[in-house]
Amino acid sequence: MTAQLAPQLALLTALRRTTNVTRAAELLGVPQPTVSRRISALGEALGAPLTVPDGRGIRLTRAAELLADAAERALADVDAGVRQAREEVDPESGHVVLGFLHLLGRSLVPTLLRGYRADHPGVRFTLVQGSRQDMVDRLTSGELDLALLAPAPVDDPLLDTAVLSEQEIFLSVPTSHRLADRECAAIEDLKDEEFVLLETGYGLRTITDELCAAAGFAPKIAFEGQESDTVRGLVAAGLGVALLPRFEPGSPAGVAEVPLVPSVGRTIGLAWRKDVVLPPAVLRFREQVRAQRW
Repeated sequence: MTAQLAPQLALLTALRRTTNVTRAAELLGVPQPTVSRRISALGEALGAPLTVPDGRGIRLTRAAELLADAAERALADVDAGVRQAREEVDPESGHVVLGFLHLLGRSLVPTLLRGYRADHPGVRFTLVQGSRQDMVDRLTSGELDLALLAPAPVDDPLLDTAVLSEQEIFLSVPTSHRLADRECAAIEDLKDEEFVLLETGYGLRTITDELCAAAGFAPKIAFEGQESDTVRGLVAAGLGVALLPRFEPGSPAGVAEVPLVPSVGRTIGLAWRKDVVLPPAVLRFREQVRAQRW
C-alpha cells in the first residue's frame, strides 16, 4: 500500500491546500480528470474515501488528513534532499528561506544580507515576516530554514538557537505625556495607562504582559496591531503607551522614548531545526551570522 500511495503524496497535500480538485490539478500541472481518478484509486487502495463534498469544493476525510500530515513531512524531507543534492554541486547558487520579526526588518536583516551577498552574490533569499510564534511554527513545519527571533532562545525540543545580541526595551509615550520628560520610568507607573500592544504571539506582547503581571496589574488595551510602526504611530497620536525597542536612527516625531527601571531587554537569536541537515548555502549563512561580533 505504501508503494501505491507514495507517488500521490503531492496530490493529497495539494487537495488539502486548495480544497478544490480543479485548483489542485492546476497546481500540479495535470488534467483535472487525472486528479479525480488518482484520488478515487487512492481511496480504493485505502478502503475508505479520501474526500467529501464541502460547499463548492471538497475537504479531506479524517483518514486523508492523517495521510496528508505524513505526506507533508515526507515531502519536506524529499525537498530538502533535492536542494542539498543540487546545491552540493554549486553551493554558491543556493537558496535560503529566512524568517524574522517585523521589528528586525528595519536594520538588522538588511545589514546581514548586504554583508553575506557581497561575498556570495549567487545565493538567493526568500524573506518571511511574522510574529515570533508564527516563525517558530514555520520553522518546525519545515517552511523556513532559519529564523531571527526575539526573545531567544526558543523553548522547543525541535529547535536550536544561537543568541546573537541583547536589545533594550523602552517606554514609548506621546511627547505630551506626563512621563515624556522623565529620565526613567517604572512599570508600576503605567498601571492606569492605556496600552497600544502587538497582538498575542509577538514576543514584545509576551514581555509586556509578563512585566505588567509582575507589577500586579493587567495592561488596559486600547489597540492591538501587527507592526511596531503602526504601534508607534498610535502612540504619537496620543492613543496609548507601548514598550518597544529604541527607534533607529532617533525617536520618531511625536514619541518620547523613556528608559525603564529596572532596565528591560530582550535577546535576539537565530533559530533552526535540530533534526534537519541544512543545505550548504543555509549552513554557510548561519555560520557567518553566528561568527559576527555583536
